[in-house]
Amino acid sequence: MERNDPSDPKARQGFARWLREQLEIRGYDLSARGGGRTKFADESGIGRATISRILSGHGTTTDTATLARIAETLHISLGEVLVRAGILNPNELTAINTPAPGSRRITPDQAADELGIKDVQGRRLFIALAQTLQRTPPPDDADRAAEN
Repeated sequence: MERNDPSDPKARQGFARWLREQLEIRGYDLSARGGGRTKFADESGIGRATISRILSGHGTTTDTATLARIAETLHISLGEVLVRAGILNPNELTAINTPAPGSRRITPDQAADELGIKDVQGRRLFIALAQTLQRTPPPDDADRAAEN
């Protein structure tokens, strides 16, 4: 599947339509005096003029920092926003989200992030345990048999 050209007017209009729909679903009033654009701009940290350009289909949406703020504020995956904006096509997103078996190694710190461990003490404990387990060689079959 081809990706959209984010600079193409039809692609920009499609993204604008999708974003308006997402905002309205989440209760942003986008009518002339509804204040939804300003509220979203304030919550996302994106300039009001930029939001207006994007929603009108006149702004090119290739700035990944802006797209990341949209995703974060709306609680949508960045991948979905990148696909909707035409930066990635769905096949590329699948390839990114599904690495080859055994090819993805993460650090204990990254694992703590992915698991949502935010408590400082719990995070230190988790990281220390993971590091210890990484250094400990797995038991061989003779060790397992002796344990039983």
